[in-house]
Amino acid sequence: MRIVDLSVPIASGMPVYPGDPEVSACPALTVAADGVNVARLSLGSHTGTHVDAPFHVDDSLPALEDLPLERFVGRAVVVDARGLPPRAPLRPSLFEGRARPGAIVLVATGWSGHWGTGRYAAHPHLTAEAAAFLVEAGVRTVGIDALSVDPTPADDFPAHRILCHAHAVIAENLTGLGTLLDAQEDGSPIEVSLLPLRLRSGDGSPVRAVARIG
Repeated sequence: MRIVDLSVPIASGMPVYPGDPEVSACPALTVAADGVNVARLSLGSHTGTHVDAPFHVDDSLPALEDLPLERFVGRAVVVDARGLPPRAPLRPSLFEGRARPGAIVLVATGWSGHWGTGRYAAHPHLTAEAAAFLVEAGVRTVGIDALSVDPTPADDFPAHRILCHAHAVIAENLTGLGTLLDAQEDGSPIEVSLLPLRLRSGDGSPVRAVARIG
């Protein structure tokens, strides 16, 4: 068995979704002055590798605390969507034969390789039809190694709305999914943990996303 980190590091000045709060992580206390090191963090709830609760797009939908923990931990199916051009739409055919009830579906676009560059926002994205296909297949957790499951920028967030209205969890800004594709090709089982902070009325939360292979 091995554990693979699927998270980007949180640091001051890191990339954020356009319009989201900028990130600051700086010393509040230091060993030299106070006897301990304590950091002061200022960040949005969708910073870095994070999950979206349905409440993110609609006040009437469940917040993080309303969702079963099984939404955040479980067996994963990794779908290979690498090698596509910028802003390529990901259609239902990509998921045919891969989506099954209860699976955590992770979409490996390879776009995490552009993290921190101007190209990162030009990522592939789910179509509304693909989001509906996943919901109809019984999938309630979808992750992607890109800034969003919708285009960036987006007008109406159609994939978010379809998934969230089905009470699904969305994970974004994952990284390292190529390692999971290799393990899946070798026949190794993959279990993923995307557990959020326990935020009251949470619309989303940064996560330390990890996968257990084997």
